[in-house]
Amino acid sequence: MARQQWKSALIVLCGLAAGCKPAEPPSGPPAAAPSEAPSATPLSSTQQEQQQVALAARDAMAGRLSAKLMEALGSAGPAAAIGVCQQQAPQIASETGEQFQVAIGRTSFRLRNPKNAPPEWARSLVDARHADPQFVALPDGQLGALLPIRLRAECLLCHGPREQVLPEIRDALASHYPEDQATGFDVDELRGWFWVSVPADARLPSTSSAASAEETTEQEGGES
Repeated sequence: MARQQWKSALIVLCGLAAGCKPAEPPSGPPAAAPSEAPSATPLSSTQQEQQQVALAARDAMAGRLSAKLMEALGSAGPAAAIGVCQQQAPQIASETGEQFQVAIGRTSFRLRNPKNAPPEWARSLVDARHADPQFVALPDGQLGALLPIRLRAECLLCHGPREQVLPEIRDALASHYPEDQATGFDVDELRGWFWVSVPADARLPSTSSAASAEETTEQEGGES
């Protein structure tokens, strides 16, 4: 299998923005809690800041995990890169959450990893398969963000019809994800979401803080 094909396949194993295309958030107000009607009230400055934090955290997590996958692929091959997704993705989510002072993860209505089940506030939105970004008012002034991921053509290598997934990829997935349900998708179909819970007082990290974090990561030998 060509090296570029493996790269494309492995980037999208976790359903990340790097391998699939995330939808951009609407400019309107956040959705109300799932049981309520959407609010017509314009976004407050706090909610606008919370949305920006959610988007920045999503982009940071996607970039870091993609870098780890490419590093593993170059040094140890495809099987190691698939293992990175399983073993290091939770740590990357935790570190990203700490940097942005949020809770963050990925989820889907057809999970590859059962540990990626949605948080309680997002369950009804996931069940409804909302294809647009959803912003939900949560207790204590928090904002929940559910940011869709759509499938690109290269994602079919790992998420397409199961009979079309190459045997070596099927074997690796079966080894690391024995309960995998994340096949059978088509191009541009909704694949899943990033979810982010943003506290009321969350703010974007300063440029100097972000640069310092990146320096520490490089000194430790890779993206955090």
